[in-house]
Amino acid sequence: MRLKSVSTSFLLISIAAVSRGQTSSGPEKGSLVITGGELGASVIERFVSLAGGPDANFVYIPTASSGLKLDSGFVYTPPESDAPAVNTHEFEQELCKLFGVNRITILHTRNRQTANSEKFVQPLKKARGVWLSQGNPGRLADAFLDTLAQREIQGVLDRGGVIGGNSAGAIIQGSYIVRGRSGKPLLMAKGHERGFGLLRNVAINPHLTEGKRDAELVNVVDAHPELLGIGIDEKAAIVVQGDSFEVIGEGRVAIYDNIKHDGQWYYWLSKGDKFDLRHRSARKVSRTAPPSDLQHQNTGA
Repeated sequence: MRLKSVSTSFLLISIAAVSRGQTSSGPEKGSLVITGGELGASVIERFVSLAGGPDANFVYIPTASSGLKLDSGFVYTPPESDAPAVNTHEFEQELCKLFGVNRITILHTRNRQTANSEKFVQPLKKARGVWLSQGNPGRLADAFLDTLAQREIQGVLDRGGVIGGNSAGAIIQGSYIVRGRSGKPLLMAKGHERGFGLLRNVAINPHLTEGKRDAELVNVVDAHPELLGIGIDEKAAIVVQGDSFEVIGEGRVAIYDNIKHDGQWYYWLSKGDKFDLRHRSARKVSRTAPPSDLQHQNTGA
């Protein structure tokens, strides 16, 4: 059975990390939409709305991936060179259908020199919404860190736009990235750990329950106690504005703050719950359900 909300009141959970001076933060302007894997209707709707609606300028960055297959069956392979794939225009049309928008520009390179060029970043200068694809976050870091492209992604936020991402596109938005070595995606790969830092002092881990990754961020936060870990189920997402986020979708989000909660080194948030990054505290929607309904089972993937 699904949990049912019986009240709009909230239960405030105080987090002891604040007393130890540990804090995280989000973007000063704009919004982030970060999903654990799936592009569900609620995620797409929120992303498009925050960008200004279907008529806004959108950019899709597939660089994290070696190959993408949409639910429609359409296949796009990001090229290794700067020459566009022959089906780039068709892919843009398929993405317009997926997101329900009028125009999307594909922006892709694996060349840092290209990513650092004025010509390459022109679509980002006009964009109100940017989506970062699934794949491996190390590919995004290798191509874009400390380039004009990264600066213009930040610029989208600075003018009030939205950055979204799923899987690798979720991970890279944190300051610390897991599985950041594209050739050998270790959980913690020394020298391949820095993300875009749209969320500061944060590590994000998607596919959480489905990939049976519940315990992974325990190790990351133990090794880097300044970090806040955020694990996201595939059907869940967080919408970040300023220093707080709200959980949307049908899955759950786990918080790893290096503190034990009822015998576990993390605790769960669900749809409608809110979290204060700076104070590392949660406001959970009050719910009532039979005890059996509150039990969580890993479904695997």
